[in-house]
Amino acid sequence: MTARQTKKETFTVQSDKLLEKVKQLIKEGNVRRITIKDKSGKELVQFPLTIGVIGAVLAPLLAAVGAIAALVTECSITVEREK
Repeated sequence: MTARQTKKETFTVQSDKLLEKVKQLIKEGNVRRITIKDKSGKELVQFPLTIGVIGAVLAPLLAAVGAIAALVTECSITVEREK
């Protein structure tokens, strides 16, 4: 059994672009985990994404991301991708 290799990328976004960016990353499909931090580096939320995530599961997740966007002005998104 081989371990899955992952790589991490970090994006800095303004709050008005946060939800749009998260939706874009989910559509890409190879994302395993998304972590959202405020501009001081404090982790606000982290959620895993699994193959086959569907709309019913995404709705509450996207609502939470929208709520975070309302509270912060700038944040970073760290994305863990499968290589």
